[in-house]
Amino acid sequence: MSLSPQQIINTINELQENFNRSGLTKQQISTDLNISSTKLEHLLTLTQNSISDPWILRNYLIEKVRENGREPIPFTSLVGDYHRYWFLNSHAIDSREITPGDN
Repeated sequence: MSLSPQQIINTINELQENFNRSGLTKQQISTDLNISSTKLEHLLTLTQNSISDPWILRNYLIEKVRENGREPIPFTSLVGDYHRYWFLNSHAIDSREITPGDN
């Protein structure tokens, strides 16, 4: 699945806003997800290689925003049940197994 240029911009903004609402630092997120800061930057800017990895970050941020007592802003493109999208690795998303690389 490819996102249109506007969907990419919207998704980057939604990831950033939910990152801001999470109250976490980039270092905390990198540590929690066991990724480098470079990989996190690739995820936040949608310049990573795997199409499943942004879903992992999305789910993580939603969880952390809610743990922080706030309401996450909704995503407009990363929506629906990712288990039903044949092109996504739902096992990796459920396990938070981010694809190595982009470091």
